Amino acid sequence: TITQKLIGLHPDVVTWYEPRTLWLYADPGRQHDVFTERDATEKVIRYIRGRFLEFQVKNGGRQIMENTPSNVLRASYVHEIFPEATFLFITRNPFSYISSMELKWQRTKTLKGMKRTLSTTPLTQLHYYAAVLIRQMFVKKILRRKYAPIYGPKYEGIHQDLKEHDKLTVIARQWARGNRRAREDLAKLGDGRVLTCRYEDLMQDTETTLRRIYDHCGLACSDDILRAAKEMVDPTRQEKWLRFDREELRAILPEIEEEMRVYGYEVPPALQ
Repeated sequence: TITQKLIGLHPDVVTWYEPRTLWLYADPGRQHDVFTERDATEKVIRYIRGRFLEFQVKNGGRQIMENTPSNVLRASYVHEIFPEATFLFITRNPFSYISSMELKWQRTKTLKGMKRTLSTTPLTQLHYYAAVLIRQMFVKKILRRKYAPIYGPKYEGIHQDLKEHDKLTVIARQWARGNRRAREDLAKLGDGRVLTCRYEDLMQDTETTLRRIYDHCGLACSDDILRAAKEMVDPTRQEKWLRFDREELRAILPEIEEEMRVYGYEVPPALQ
């Protein structure tokens, strides 16, 4: 999200905040978010490209920066629909990710959030999401449960995992399986199409990392943009995972260690 906002500082860019239901046009009833190029039929391509074009025209023809987290599970599908697209793959320390996501699982859907979701939903598919939103509100508002029924990227098997495992394990699998799927799918697109960056590098060396991102997107990064960007970043957000019990975090290490090594993340000394 912060990357999207930083790119959105450029006057030639308009950001589109997570049109999740639009990406699901191929199969809104699917129990997971994994889509492949085979799901990108002519009808799907025509509809999604048409909606993006409408958004672009409405916003003065500017280049669209779109960030939907669940697209980590369907990069090949997105590429099939937009073969001209440029991709940014932002990785993040799994402990920071898990901390952030655990808080998001606790959120109650707001009226503003529901309106935003439904505004991007194809009219013929509204009934799929109306039922989901009503269930989320019932669980949080009426039953007063701590967590929403489901949140974030839905990997294959997540519904069964929610019955058998605790939330931290499921969130850890969201990180590991999402990263692995995106990494493998994006690698097939070839050199020059994808830029991989670490969230931590963007926080700690904003200027260097943001210049790399802008260059990858074919955008000029001015001094005014850099000044605004540095005011927006918050490096302290990386330490919020320390609020968890250490034993809980050690228990999920088997879920994430393999992917951690790929991106150069080390197990914190406190968990060794």
